[in-house]
Amino acid sequence: MTETRALDLLEVRFDAGDDTGLIEGFAARFDEADSYGDVIERGAFVASLAEHRAANTVPVMLWSHDPADVIGKWDSIEETGDGLRVRGRLNLDVQRAREARSLIQSGAVSGLSIGFRVRKAVAGSGGTRTVQSIELHEISIVSLPAAPRARVTAIRSAAEAASQEVRTMDTNKPDAAPDNGGNTIEAVMSRVEKIEEILARNEIRSQRPGAQVKTEDGIEIRAFAGFVRRGREALAMDEVRALVVSDDTVGGYLAPADFQKKLIRNLVEISPVRQAARVTTTGAGSVILPKRTSTPTASWVGETEDRPETAPAYGQIEIPVHEAACYVDVSTKLLEDAALNIANELAFDFAEEFGRIEGAAFLNGNSIKKPMGLMVHADVAAVVNGHATSLQADGLITLMHSLPAYYRNRGAWMMNAGTVGAVRKLKSSSGDYLWRDSLAEGNPPTVLGRPVIEAPDMDDVGSAAFPILFGDFNSAYRIVDKVAVSILRDPYSQATKGLVRFHARRRVGGDVVRAEAVKKLQMVVS
Repeated sequence: MTETRALDLLEVRFDAGDDTGLIEGFAARFDEADSYGDVIERGAFVASLAEHRAANTVPVMLWSHDPADVIGKWDSIEETGDGLRVRGRLNLDVQRAREARSLIQSGAVSGLSIGFRVRKAVAGSGGTRTVQSIELHEISIVSLPAAPRARVTAIRSAAEAASQEVRTMDTNKPDAAPDNGGNTIEAVMSRVEKIEEILARNEIRSQRPGAQVKTEDGIEIRAFAGFVRRGREALAMDEVRALVVSDDTVGGYLAPADFQKKLIRNLVEISPVRQAARVTTTGAGSVILPKRTSTPTASWVGETEDRPETAPAYGQIEIPVHEAACYVDVSTKLLEDAALNIANELAFDFAEEFGRIEGAAFLNGNSIKKPMGLMVHADVAAVVNGHATSLQADGLITLMHSLPAYYRNRGAWMMNAGTVGAVRKLKSSSGDYLWRDSLAEGNPPTVLGRPVIEAPDMDDVGSAAFPILFGDFNSAYRIVDKVAVSILRDPYSQATKGLVRFHARRRVGGDVVRAEAVKKLQMVVS
């Protein structure tokens, strides 16, 4: 059976405007246990590489282990003291290769993963094994490697590479010489035929977390659905391998990418601040952002006068990533119902709960075990409405124009449903309503030309309340996700009630990063 592993790392470098690129990295590290408990010994690839040289073939460069997505060619594959060093080039005449180059350049993708068959291995304790000989079939670029160091280490332009010696698979042979006929049509077609034979014989396909799945019957989705319905014990070995153990929790498995996309999409629908704020992801426990705390102070000077110091001052903002957790009980009868897509149901239930608590925290959180809220942040200024219990059109106009034009022209209103009803009744001095319904499906309504976001956790209109926010939320507020959602299946604690409990956990932080980009409307005290 062909297996896949993601094992080492890619550092990204591109030349602007370059139309080609070389990638290099380690496809395997020796004497280091991977997330499956395997340790690859030095020399494990020697026999397989020799066989490829004898057959004039090269392990295929694929995108996410998909044999239909050949995206380039590996020019050099060799064992070093540290691991299996690889160098190759993307074929930018192929659409998927261009997409891969763009993703690598942006830092979104950098994983390397190998497809192989174990020829010889020695079992160890605790389910581990030492792999002594490997038949190497392909090396893929993937989005989610199984090991932290499974990345591409460099990507360079052809101009850079021209100044370096190009290594081939024969670099260990003292009499190695370049193959001048290696790029002829006949030679290329011969290599393609051999590659196709290898792919057909070994049925190489994606069997690891992070590989893109083109059908709903992908191994990750099947494995996760089986885990949800029946538990890990009922899964086949290849499905167990497809489950990814959460690194951040004691027990539990990371939900597959498709599940997480649905969860995040539902969170956006339920958590209104997330719709407008800037959202980033991190793998750390907090994010530190630089912030300018004072501006340069230029002044007019004479021809020979001393110039004053104009250096600005900088500070920093740290946004900790807090933990949110919940659980859902599902009856065993419901889990046995094959007609129900239980993964979709769990994604919606978890999104509803996470969205509810994070939506409230993004507005009113006090930063203690939760994000800091926009409404309670000390630096977010208020504009007085002028009346204690009823909104005034002049108050909204004053609020809007209290912001600099840069933020005002990118701004949006945020208020709850009750306040929306009150704003819909406001008129200008000429009798025109300030509220404008959307003219096209999918577009938000507007007030004074700017869109309205409905947030149930905003204050109602009343004495001393803050019922409306206005500003550029994308500039003002930063949300930090540690995206991985871990799911723990507990079939025991509620077994007497015929229920299975699913615990979900995710981490998210949030804070105001530019208070000057947003302001709130304050009702006067009656």
